[in-house]
Amino acid sequence: MPSYEAKLLSDFLVVPASLRDFMTLRQFTDIFPKGHQSNPAIKELYRELYTLRERDIEAVRQDITHEIKRSKQLKREYAKERRLMDDANVAGLNPIALQMEQELSHDGRKKPHTLQTVHASIEEACESLESQIAELEEESRGALVEVQEAVGALSDLRHGRFAPSASGEDMREEVLATLKRLESVCAAPGG
Repeated sequence: MPSYEAKLLSDFLVVPASLRDFMTLRQFTDIFPKGHQSNPAIKELYRELYTLRERDIEAVRQDITHEIKRSKQLKREYAKERRLMDDANVAGLNPIALQMEQELSHDGRKKPHTLQTVHASIEEACESLESQIAELEEESRGALVEVQEAVGALSDLRHGRFAPSASGEDMREEVLATLKRLESVCAAPGG
């Protein structure tokens, strides 16, 4: 049974390629001027084109066969290389994840991780993540306090409790300023 690759390549490159599949002798003859359509050389020319086309198709078939053999060899080499890579890595660690980590690491390390270096790197990454989480929580708390203050000020306005303006501004201006501050806090990233 032919491989999927061979079938795909043959269906795409070989099957619709025969001259008879897209042009009959009659259609070929109709291309020539009316006075020359009865010339016997047209039939010979069609046969010659057909023969050349069949040679080209056969060359494509041979190339497909060659590529299929080559791809099988490449697959075997790839599988062998993968087995060697998998055997070379520390047991229990994902080799793809290790490779990604090596490519992304900023320390320029060329050797694969050992159990000790992986542990140290994981500890360092955990500390960094914990620090980032603490910063984000602090920013969130600050944003929440600002939103609560703005909502409280607007709630007082809604219930008719007008505190005297601390800034001495008009009440309308103060409400607009509070609304803008609320809008900016809500729209701020991480807010």
